[in-house]
Amino acid sequence: MFPLLQSPSSITVLGAGLMGRLLAVALAREGHRIDLYDAGGPGAEGSAARVAAAMLAPLAESAVTEPAVVRMGQHALARWPELLAPLAAPVFFQQNGTLILWHRQDAADAARLRGTLERNQAALPDLPAMQPLDGAGVATLEPAVAHRFTQGLYLPGEGQLDNRQLLAALEATLAALPVTLHWHSPRSPQDFRPGQPGQPDWVIDCRGLGARGQWPALRGVRGEVVRLHAPEVTLQRPTRIVHPRYPIYIAPKEDHLFVIGATEIESDDLSPASVRSTLELLSAAYAVHSGFAEARIVEIATQCRPTLPDNLPAVRQPADRVLEVNGLYRHGFMIAPAMLDVVLQLLHTGQSPLASRFGLALQLRTAQQPAPAPAPVPCPTP
Repeated sequence: MFPLLQSPSSITVLGAGLMGRLLAVALAREGHRIDLYDAGGPGAEGSAARVAAAMLAPLAESAVTEPAVVRMGQHALARWPELLAPLAAPVFFQQNGTLILWHRQDAADAARLRGTLERNQAALPDLPAMQPLDGAGVATLEPAVAHRFTQGLYLPGEGQLDNRQLLAALEATLAALPVTLHWHSPRSPQDFRPGQPGQPDWVIDCRGLGARGQWPALRGVRGEVVRLHAPEVTLQRPTRIVHPRYPIYIAPKEDHLFVIGATEIESDDLSPASVRSTLELLSAAYAVHSGFAEARIVEIATQCRPTLPDNLPAVRQPADRVLEVNGLYRHGFMIAPAMLDVVLQLLHTGQSPLASRFGLALQLRTAQQPAPAPAPVPCPTP
């Protein structure tokens, strides 16, 4: 296999959500010339990454996803601190584990979940051991909810970050690098002729659902979240509640800000959240801690995650010098560093041992040729 890139190369990245920003920063730091295009603005208002809890929970998510995603999540837990450290602004990052709780009437559902997690842990022994908790254990880990729950599960090592702080820090970092930012400028791969004179050497498409015109298998899966400011509530870690219809999570950020979500609807509808969904989320939060009764609703948001038929992410090369990275579904923050490292390996070597280790299928063109050396830059005439 041959490297796909010479250094420096000219690379156009389409989509400035989480994946596009991470790739643009990494490639610019390697000395490549980057143009980043997005249909929206620097606040990532149209990105699924903006409406997310940004939990990094491979074992917890193993109940609803494939081993490949869990392995990518394990990889990402170690990589996030390395990616955050050099950014232009600090980003809240925490690795205090995940707490799973349930009410007495949901004990049967909790037992089924525990069995699923135990089987997954046996199949993926690198995951930290799950710890069953009695009432005293719950009180030790999360004193604020001790009087309401007498059993739980603790998943050590899992984490979270602040998604909006991260998007802003990546934008500030891009502004300080040799990256040309094209906001409110929607583009598709068909707008470029990579490798031709005056054109980029490569195009990398990270547009999520914006890429459906080129990747028709993509679909939207709707999610709804509530952001609350609750000064009377203190939680030390993301807390998941076993619910008869779907698992509800409460992710505490800095300054008593909480992201609460659960709903997952097979729809690309971006209309406002329903009354039913909102009431269920708020009722679940109040059932965990009565202090949420006096919380202030900061935002009720909806967004659709880009999802492929098997609910797994994918990297494919539909044409020469074009890569598409998509399908991160509900696991964007949990797996983005792994997807970043896979793409960088592909560009550097033409192959990715990491993809094989994760069990991630790559759809690449069979005959890779070495990238041509960049044309010499003529010296200016005195």
